This record gives sequence, C-alpha cells and structure tokens, in this order.
Amino acid sequence: MRALFAIKGFLLFSLIAFLNAFVDLGHKILIQNTIFKTYDGDVQIMLSALVNALILLPFILMMTPSSFLSDKYPKNKVMQYSALSAVVATILITIFYYLGWFWAAFLMTLALSIQSAIYSPAKYGYIKELVGVKQLASGNGVIQAVTTTAILLGTLAFSFGFESLLSNHYYHQPEDILPLIASLGWILVLLSTIEWFATLKLEQKSSIRKEHQFDTKAYLSGRSAITIMKELSSNQVIFRSVIGLAVFWSLCQVMLATFPAFAKDIAGIDNTVIIQGTMAFAGIGIVIGAFMAGKVSSNYIETGLIPVGAMGVALTVAFVSFAITPFLQAINFFLLGVFGGLYLVPLNALIQYHAKAGQMGRILAGNNFVQNIAMLSFLILTMLAAYAGMNSLGIFAILLAVALIGAVYTITQLPQSLARLVVSLVFSLRYRLTVLNMERIPASGGVLMLGNHISWIDWAIVQMASPRPLRFVMAKSIYERWYLRFIFEFFNIIPVGTGGSKQALDAVRESLNNGEVVCLFPEGAISRNGHLGEFQRGFEVAAADANAVIVPFYLRGLWGSRFSRSSDRLKTLRSKQSFSDLIVAFGEPLAINSDRVAVKQAVLQLSVDAWTSYTETLEPLPEAIIKGLKRQGSEMAAADIIGSAMSGHRMLSASIFFF
Repeated sequence: MRALFAIKGFLLFSLIAFLNAFVDLGHKILIQNTIFKTYDGDVQIMLSALVNALILLPFILMMTPSSFLSDKYPKNKVMQYSALSAVVATILITIFYYLGWFWAAFLMTLALSIQSAIYSPAKYGYIKELVGVKQLASGNGVIQAVTTTAILLGTLAFSFGFESLLSNHYYHQPEDILPLIASLGWILVLLSTIEWFATLKLEQKSSIRKEHQFDTKAYLSGRSAITIMKELSSNQVIFRSVIGLAVFWSLCQVMLATFPAFAKDIAGIDNTVIIQGTMAFAGIGIVIGAFMAGKVSSNYIETGLIPVGAMGVALTVAFVSFAITPFLQAINFFLLGVFGGLYLVPLNALIQYHAKAGQMGRILAGNNFVQNIAMLSFLILTMLAAYAGMNSLGIFAILLAVALIGAVYTITQLPQSLARLVVSLVFSLRYRLTVLNMERIPASGGVLMLGNHISWIDWAIVQMASPRPLRFVMAKSIYERWYLRFIFEFFNIIPVGTGGSKQALDAVRESLNNGEVVCLFPEGAISRNGHLGEFQRGFEVAAADANAVIVPFYLRGLWGSRFSRSSDRLKTLRSKQSFSDLIVAFGEPLAINSDRVAVKQAVLQLSVDAWTSYTETLEPLPEAIIKGLKRQGSEMAAADIIGSAMSGHRMLSASIFFF
C-alpha cells in the first residue's frame, strides 16, 4: 500500500474520492431520514425505494454522454467540471432546506446523481492512468475503502446531526423537518467546494481525442447504447464482472431500502442514528474487505476472492431476518461488507484490466448502465412488492434466493480460481510472491506462456501470478497417475507423451486459436541444477501459425525448496528460513513463430531482471552477516586451511572487537 501513496497525486485523488462520496451520500441520508420520521410501513418502503431510484436513473440515461466525455476529454477535466456542478447543486439544496420545499429537495437527488453519472467513468478510468496495471487491484482496493469510509462517516455524521437538530422539536410532515436541519446543507456546500478545488490540482494524464464526435441522433435513437452494450458483452470477462457487480449492488439497494421498515416494524427501533449506524457497519466491513483484497492482490488480480465473497454475501443475507437486535444486525452488516469488499475489488480490477485505453470510458459507463438498470429493476420490484402488501421479511426471503443463485453461479464459473486461492493461501504461509510486468500479458486473445521449470509447483505459482486462467501442458506419465488425474482434469491440463503427440499439439493450437492462455515448460523436465536448460522444439510445432503471441516468463526463488531437485543440504538450509521470496517476471510478447533460441534468450534476460529486482529488496551486507552469525550461534561459521574453526558467536565478537 505504501507504494500506492508514493505515486504522485494518489493521496489527492483519494481525498477527492472521499469528498465525492461524502457529499453525494449526505443529502440522500437527510431525505431518507425525513421519510423515515414522517411515513410508515409500505409507504415508507416505496418512498425510500423511489429516492434510490432517482439516484440510479441518470446512470442509465446518461450512459452514452458520460462515456463520450470520459473517452474524449482528459478525465481530470471531466471531474473538475462535475465537481463544480456539485457546488451549484448543494447551494440549491441548502436553499430548499431553509424554505421547507421537501419535494424540490427530494428531486435534487436527481441533480446530484446526474453529476455523479458523468463523474463516475472519469474517476474510475483515472485510477488506471494514475497507478498503472501492476497496482490496479491495490488501487481499486484503496479507493473502494476510502469511498466506503466516506459513506460510513457520512451516514453517522448526518444521521447524528439530523437527530440532534430535531430533538425537542415537534413535526408532523416533511416540510416541518427541513428548516430544522437546514444548517447541515452548509456542510454539503463546504465539502463540495473543497472537492472542486482539489480536482483543479489533479495532473492531466491524457489529451483530447479530437476524432471522438458525439452522435446526437444515435444517442436519442438508442443506437449508441446498443453499440456500447455490444462492446461490453464482446469480452466475456468484462461482461461477467459487470453482471456480478450489478447483482451485488442490487441486493444492497433493496436491503438499504427495506431494513429501516424491518427495524421499525419488527425490531421496534425508531432512532435513525441506530438504524443508519447499524447499516453503516457494512461500510466498515467493505473497508476491511477491500484492504484485504488489495493486499492479497498487491501484484496481481486474485480472482479466487470472487467466489469466496459471493458465498459470504449469501450467508449474511440469510442471517439478516434472524438477527433482531442492533448488535447482531451490526455484526451481520459488518460481515456483509467484508465479503462484499472481497467480491468487489477483483471484479472492478478485471474490468479495468481488460478494457482497452480508447474504450475505458465506454466500458465503465456501460458498467454503470447495467448496474443501475439492475438496481432500478430491483427497487421497482421492491416497490411493487410493498404495494402488494409484502412485508420486509418476505422481501428478504427473495433476496436470499437471488444471493444463493448468484453464489452457485460464481462458484461454477470460477472453480479453478477458488481452488487456486486455497492453494495460494497455503503457499502464503511459506512464500511471498512478487509479480513483475503483469501488464505484459495481453488482456485478450491467445497467449503461449513459456518459461523455466524449477519445481513441482511451478504451475501453481504461474497461475497465481496470471490474471487470466491458464491451461498447462504436462507429461502424460504424470497426468495418468490415478491419484492425481482428477486434479489435472479439473484444471483442464493437456497431457503430452514422450517426444510429443499430434493430439496434444493440436489441442494446444486449438486452445490458442480460441483465445485461451496455454502454459508449458519447454525444457521438458524439472531442472536438476537450477540453471536454464535446453529448450525443446515441441512448442514450435504446436504454435506454428496459431493466432496468438508468446509471453516468456521466469520463475525465481523455488530452487532449494523441497519441491525442487536440489541437494538435501540446500533444502535443509532453505527450510530454516521463515519465508522465501518468489518472483514471477513476464517478458514482452514475442511473435508466435519465434524459435527456441529467441525464446530462451528472452527467458535468460528475465532471469537477470528477476535477480536485480530481488537484490533491491535485500538488507545491506553488514546487517545480513551479523544476523547470519547470530543464527549460526555456537555452530561453526568459518574455518581456515589449517583446520582452525570459529563459531558464529565468536566470529561476531571478534568482528565487533576489531571494529
């Protein structure tokens, strides 16, 4: 995380994200609390759902304009003008508070949402421009955590201010409440003004794309929206990530709209601070979950977190109807947030990773469009259910069914990622993985990965480092072992016999032409000396004229492990270390017809890059020697040619004496 905040402008951008979420939420909380105080039952659920619908509607209607602005103009400029419009909107909102114009203030949620709809694609697109691909998941984790913290603090601050200003006052309708809490509007004005000034300091990362022109007729006819949706759905990873985000936020919207009625009618709670504070624990959970996801994905995108998050969300939705005390509900909302953070961060990172630079705005706007269509649809169904007389418990039961379906679907779509996460958690007890140049892996299309073979677990390490699922090529003699075969079949391994086989080579070529990533170790066997061996010709035949590229890689850090073929003495020495550092370095893509000499040369150069990167993390030599002598203790640390020996403690003492 420190590396992120060392990036120029990231701290400022985090502040802007915080203020943006705080301001957008503040007015919504005040309107929702006003509804809560003056309406009951199904009317309360309907109006709460309606105010949320007004927030979502611009993200649907403004998809094409917002994507156009984000793709054509520098994203920092789009954020500047959007922030300025928020200043104007909050001034009007404050005036309406003082005048007691409830419905005018109610509709101003729509105005704030319009500026957010324009703001959002530029904000999330700016993350990739600011931090790059390597820190993409971590950057999303921090911004998600910062945004959620703003939501949490905003919920508590505005709810507390709301209750404090209403104490000892009588009111019967919304128009009576707004003048009493009008002073809170100046907080919105002040913070939106600070946000605007902060956006003026953002560094411009891109230039105006003059070739982009807005087609008004296409927008009004819906053709632009259809084009964006086709572009969105053309990449299955992006599309499935968008659907996953849409389902999660839809569940959250319905829970936020329904829980106040549940708390009031079933749990008997009528204090908005308690209700909003209970729901705010989801924010604390998202902060922690997002930081956890960012830490796990510090150098790569850990997709195994997605099914874990989906399962956790389903469990918390199941428990919400049984927790009738504020304490239990707070714990449940907290866990909902934690699992939600684990779920959201890798999905957002996958969308940004797979979106090309020129289409980032369209992809992110399309993401907003799908999410908000889903949320709006869920809220409309909630209003219809409330109108038909269904209570909050019935609505929660429907949410549970949706969450379970989503969890089962996610697990079936990402079984390898889930298994990989389990493996990586086990490895994390002993190894620290660093990934170099992950951005060199093409986001789409066929890729043949070729690299050195050091240990029995090379396949797992390379898969952990790759944001895309891999198909491995393995010796048939190992593949056919009965106690391992079901695992290899699960991971869709391609078996190959001695000297290669036409069926296996055809399978590799077919996978590459289908846009998959295939990984094989051209040495053909695990190294017996730790050095790079001769590359075999098999991959040249398999890759011949395939529609793909070659990405070389180098694994460093597994030689000497118990999974390698190193000497027992070296394994014993390595086993004494509490942690081992692993590095996976990816090289620049090569032409698919590159021969074994060119590929081996590229892998050899990567070995130098990996070693250089590793040495930069080492402590100074004097400190390392002192620590090594301490570890050696009374055992021999040095000896001369005449047989005199010296223990670690004695050598350390002598060194200090001579110094």
